Amino acid sequence: MSDEYLQKWLLRADNDLKVAEREMAAPQDALVTEAVCFHCQQAAEKYLKGYLVRRGVDFGKTHNLEYLVELWSNEDEEFSTLEVGNLTFYAVEVRYPDEFYTPSVEEARESIEIAKRVQAFVVRKIKE
Repeated sequence: MSDEYLQKWLLRADNDLKVAEREMAAPQDALVTEAVCFHCQQAAEKYLKGYLVRRGVDFGKTHNLEYLVELWSNEDEEFSTLEVGNLTFYAVEVRYPDEFYTPSVEEARESIEIAKRVQAFVVRKIKE
């Protein structure tokens, strides 16, 4: 995979994280926590998929972050220490009325922290 393609994955991930951070900065009465959590999940997913694509790992169609982490854990033991919290839950469940759930402000803050940890981890691994 080319560095240019990897950079596209990382740019999309960075943009999802920026959207989440911008929304988190909204006044509390206007804050849409499900949007924050969803974009954090998307950011983490894209960071991980970008790394896996670079390594030539096929991951199929999935939003499951634990699965994505597991795919490289056998090759790099440090991957098994990467915590993605409950971000996978926010991939689908918060987007549709069937499973109507509104994350708390604290869950939104925690989602941003997790996405930033995934970002830092993946960027560090790419540089190694």
